[in-house]
Amino acid sequence: MKEPTREETPPKKGPSMKLTKTLTLLLVSLILVLVASAVTPKPSQTPKTSPTEKASPVSKTSPSSASRPSDSDFASPSDQPAPTVASTPANVVPPKPVLYLLRQELYTTGGKNWIRYRYDVANKADYPAEMFAAAPSLPPCGSNTNASRTWVDFFDETGKRLYGFCALGKPDDLGKIWFALEEGVVPPSYVYIELNDRQTNTKYKSNLADTTL
Repeated sequence: MKEPTREETPPKKGPSMKLTKTLTLLLVSLILVLVASAVTPKPSQTPKTSPTEKASPVSKTSPSSASRPSDSDFASPSDQPAPTVASTPANVVPPKPVLYLLRQELYTTGGKNWIRYRYDVANKADYPAEMFAAAPSLPPCGSNTNASRTWVDFFDETGKRLYGFCALGKPDDLGKIWFALEEGVVPPSYVYIELNDRQTNTKYKSNLADTTL
């Protein structure tokens, strides 16, 4: 009797063979991904142009370059042409003072009540400081041998002198001038001042200013 022929069956796939196949597939996929990323071109890293760096179709001059001084602006005074007429404080004529009333003040002295009328000169800054410098070479004001070069006097509208200042030290002091009348005395309707520059023997008469606000 012949022995029955054995049919050879393929060996069963175990768990280790399945794991090997899975790892092989993962490795192939990873290689494909790496190759694809290496071949694909990356976008160019060109720097973005800011709005201020964009070229304008028309070239414009910036304010800084337009205002840039030329070489002549840096020339020393000796290199620059002299003006035809020099304007210096020496040849500028001081203006007439513009007088106006600031306020009235009530005060008491010597047992009497007085009203002080305070005034200011609107254009006092237009006067040179030299006009109010101490002038010991000029006649003194009483015992004050360093009296100011320019004296200031108050007058009523008829020309009667009311009060005066002989020791103002600067033009700004023209904002602190005043005269006083005893309480109950009717003040003049208007007053004016005169600036007497004793060095040049020149007087500057103001406008008529009110004595009431």
